[in-house]
Parts: sequence; C-alpha cells; structure tokens
Amino acid sequence: MKNIASAVLLLIFASAFIPAAHAQFGRDPLNSKEIGALRETRQAPNDRLKLYAKYAKARVDTVEHLLSDPRFAADRGPQVHDLLQDIGRIVDEMDDNVDMYAGDKYDIRKPLKDIIQSDTEFQLKLRQIKENANSNPAAAEELRKNYQFVLDDTLDSVNSSLNNARKTLDEQEALAKQKQLRKAE
Repeated sequence: MKNIASAVLLLIFASAFIPAAHAQFGRDPLNSKEIGALRETRQAPNDRLKLYAKYAKARVDTVEHLLSDPRFAADRGPQVHDLLQDIGRIVDEMDDNVDMYAGDKYDIRKPLKDIIQSDTEFQLKLRQIKENANSNPAAAEELRKNYQFVLDDTLDSVNSSLNNARKTLDEQEALAKQKQLRKAE
C-alpha cells in the first residue's frame, strides 16, 4: 500500500515539471528531414558531426539574411530569437556528440577541425550581429526587446563548443600517436 501511495505521489510530483520542460524545449530546432539524416548517421561519427555543423550554419546564414534585408524588418525579432535559440541547441547537441564519440575513442579529428572552423565562423558572425545592433539605435532596441539574452546564450554555447573541440582535438592527436583510436566512418 505504501508503494502505491509513493508511486502516485511521485507521478503527481513529476507531472508538475512536464509542462515547464515542454515549454522550454517544446519546439525542435531540426526539421524532420534533418532528424532523419542524423538518425542515418548514428554509426558514422564523421558524417553526423558534419551534419550538425551544416545545420547550425544554415541557421546562422538565415539570421544574417533576416537582419540584412529591410523587407523583413517589421516582424523579424521573434524569428531571429527562435533561430538563435536553434543555433545554440544544435551547437550544444553537436558538442554532446563530440563528447560521446571521443569518449568511445572514435577518431573524429577531421570533423573536429571542421567544427573548430565552423564555430570560429559562428563566433565571428554572432559577435558582428551584436556589434551591428549596438551601432544603430533602432537595431539596438530590436536586439534588447527580442533576442539579446538568447544571442549571448548562443555565443556562450559556441564559445564552449569551440573550446571543447580544440581540447578534444588535442586529446585525439595524443591518442592517435598511441594508436588508441577506433576508425570512424
């Protein structure tokens, strides 16, 4: 009887957190085609990591386009916010995959070099977005109202991913010299 009461209490307690978790992560940053491509590359670390970088780049490019094209000025703030949030989540997921594959001692040196290059590019472009907004009063207001926090958060994700990729590449180079890496497809 105590076990049933405990289980019911646990379910009630857990259900209180489900709406908050769903609200925070309710929208998937990837479309169904991208998700399918990632599923197909689960056992191919090099391809999978390249896909994450590709998907993040597509969103960075879209943000740049939205911000540079005056036709989108009227309602772009929420769109930029969502895209920046997607970039951060994709970069975080890419970083988690780097940790997973490195932990399994897969040789991911090539995609790590690509990730370092991509993260460096993302870092530069995101900083440029921030600088451009701060040099124009209307853009600064749009930034402040719509996406300043998420831009900073995304920059933090990119910076963390870049640092992790560099560190992991150094570790992978050392393991390669000792011939302790598994071949990654």
